Amino acid sequence: MRLRLLVTSLLIAMVTVAPTWLSLQPLLKRALQADAWQRASTLVLSLDFGLATLVVYLVLHFTVGRPIERIETTVKDLARDDQEGGGLLLRLDRALRRLALDLREERRLTRSQLDELSASHGALVKLQAELVANDRLATVGKLASGVAHEVGNPLSGILGYLSVIRMRQPENAELLDLVARIELEVQRIDQIVRGLLELGRPSRGKAQPIDVRPVIDSCVKLLGASRDFEGVQVDVEGPSSLWLLAETGPLSQVLVNLLLNAAQAMSGKGRIVVRAEQSDGAGRVVVEDEGPGLSAQVKAHLFEPFFTTKAAGKGTGLGLAVSRHLLSQFEGQLEVGDRPGGGARFTIGLPLP
Repeated sequence: MRLRLLVTSLLIAMVTVAPTWLSLQPLLKRALQADAWQRASTLVLSLDFGLATLVVYLVLHFTVGRPIERIETTVKDLARDDQEGGGLLLRLDRALRRLALDLREERRLTRSQLDELSASHGALVKLQAELVANDRLATVGKLASGVAHEVGNPLSGILGYLSVIRMRQPENAELLDLVARIELEVQRIDQIVRGLLELGRPSRGKAQPIDVRPVIDSCVKLLGASRDFEGVQVDVEGPSSLWLLAETGPLSQVLVNLLLNAAQAMSGKGRIVVRAEQSDGAGRVVVEDEGPGLSAQVKAHLFEPFFTTKAAGKGTGLGLAVSRHLLSQFEGQLEVGDRPGGGARFTIGLPLP
């Protein structure tokens, strides 16, 4: 690079000094004697040419040479693995192309990592919500274990006294109506207590391989004769046999609860689909209804104890919380979603044997 700058400086000096020297030579000959002019002309020309070359070289070195040297160093760093030769511009072009490819690949990796972080964040938020719900269930379970039995005994006594009143006053319609109202509320309290006991109750046994299809058919048949299902059509889909790890009793309780909720959500009229399926190394039992569906706000609190969307006196808000708790005891899951076309979808996830 320095040699190139020196040659360039010499050429520029020649181009600039020669015209100046030729234009001033007649004047200098007149001012100086012939002998003196011959002795001085060579020295002055040499000094003039050398000084011009030096000035041009310094200017080119600081304005062009140093930046080009830094560019060459950068190109060498960018193209360490480049075995091809070529001029500076060609090597710079190859290095910039390679850098652009590296940047695109880095941007792709960054975008992929951001997607993974977003998915991990969503999973953490979901896990945090489940931990909070489980903590609430544990608190309610501890409370239930201390008071449920004490509350159950007085309730049994109240129901007994109400039966005595009904037997002694069979003709008093007003009194019988009050007794029926009291009995209904007492039964509602009894349901709440039983739900609290389920939250605090440990696993009834060990999960084992069971065929879930007979369990589904049994639950559908059991509820088919109830008043809530008079105008409801229940269709069971999927294979005739599907073996999953579960406990028959808790799974039946969860299915009955989901079917009752679906029928009540449709006000006793519509179609319910219960589908057993297996995919991605796990089994599922899906319950879909044609009801109004669930809003995002309702989904966020749906599995919390005592949260319910039913009218006062129609539900305790413990059914879904108890259902998720029962399934978690044998590594089962209960998720809520939307049915395509409207309605709710509840999915029971169970491990394969």
